[in-house]
This record gives sequence, C-alpha cells and structure tokens, in this order.
Amino acid sequence: MTTAPFMHAGDRSAAKAKSVFGWLFPVAVLSVIGVYVRAIYFTPIEASQGAAQKIYYVHVPSAVGAYLAVSITALASIAYLWLRDERADRLGEASAEVGLVFLTMVLITGPLWAHRIWGAWWVWWDLRLTLTLFLWFVVAAYLVMRGGIDDAAVRARYSAVLALLAALLIPFIHLSVYFALPHLHPMPIVFKPSQPSLPGEMLTTFLLSMGAFTLLCIALIQARYRLAVRRDVAVADGEAGT
Repeated sequence: MTTAPFMHAGDRSAAKAKSVFGWLFPVAVLSVIGVYVRAIYFTPIEASQGAAQKIYYVHVPSAVGAYLAVSITALASIAYLWLRDERADRLGEASAEVGLVFLTMVLITGPLWAHRIWGAWWVWWDLRLTLTLFLWFVVAAYLVMRGGIDDAAVRARYSAVLALLAALLIPFIHLSVYFALPHLHPMPIVFKPSQPSLPGEMLTTFLLSMGAFTLLCIALIQARYRLAVRRDVAVADGEAGT
C-alpha cells in the first residue's frame, strides 16, 4: 500500500508555480554556453594534447557537479533519518537524479578525452575510472530501488542508507591517483595542496567552467525538486479524494 506523503503549505504553493525552472536555470545555461565559447575560441590550445584538452573544461566540472549532487543526496538522507522530514527525502531523490546525469557526462567525456591521450577508450585498471563507473551504478541502483518500493517511509529509509554508501566513494575516487597502484589519470594540477600549475588563461577558463557547472547543477536540482513536489501533491490530493 502506498503511503501518501505529508505536504507542507510551502510545497503546495510551489506546486502551483507555472514553471519548474526558476531564474537560476537560464543564467546557468547561458553561463555554460559562455564558458565554452571562451574555451573553444579564446583559450590557448594545450601543446601536447591539442584541441582534445578542451574537453577538460566540461569533464572535470561535470565530475565536481556529480560529487556535489551526490553529497547533497547524502546530506539530505542524514537529515531525513534524523528528522523524518519528507522534504529531505524529496531533495535526496532530486539530487540523485541530477548526480546521475553529471556522472553520465563524466563517463562520456572521459573516454573521448582518453582515446586522444592514452590511445584507449577505457582502461579497467585505472582506479579512478573504475570507481566512477561503480558510483554511477550505485546511484542508478538508488533510483531503481526508489521506484520499486511503494511504502514512502520504507523507501526513504532504505534509499538514505544507500545514498550514504554512495557518498563514501567520493573521497576514494578523488584520492585514487595518490594510491600506490598503476593509473593513467594524471595527478591533480588545480586541486592539489600546492599552487595550481595550470597557465593563467586556462586556469581562468577552468574556474569559470566550475562556477557555471555548479550553477547548472543547483538549478537542475531545484527544478527536479519542484517536479517531485508537484508529483507528491497530486498523489496526496488523489488519495484524499478517494
């Protein structure tokens, strides 16, 4: 038996909005377009990798966006387990879907770049690559499990536990290049303890792309949350009318 979620007054007000996309979404989209225009036409070509290096400005920000979305899912899951607030569960669901989109972008752009640099589309023994794929499957399993459990409270509890396990993978993925194992991913050139070693114009483009993709991630989570509110309001109203 499906349990109808409790709807707050603010949720019902949000559900009446004409569009799920707020002002942040067009700003984020225009920012991403502007950054990539800068990356393609106004950022120098890297000497050894050529034009393929420009994938860097979408690949790495997509990975950071995925980390952000999965982390929000985990934090929302902690909030749900503590407060039993359906809004936290709804936010976790929304963030997980956006996280899966960004992880998919990472796993598409990564092999395209790798084929140019490494001469191979995929190398299984590269730990960062394999762990990122594993994280993709864990997040996908989170969403599949949510679709397979009818009871809202049980679904939220089980999903929260899986979300926490997914978030635990993030530090291992980021630090995997420091492990004493063979890997093809280079050592960090921006996110490292010392000063970034990326040339000035490339670093500026990279930081702008990080900001643009972070805005896009947040805007998509916001839109997906509003969709979830509309769905839950419809379910609650439907059960109230039966």
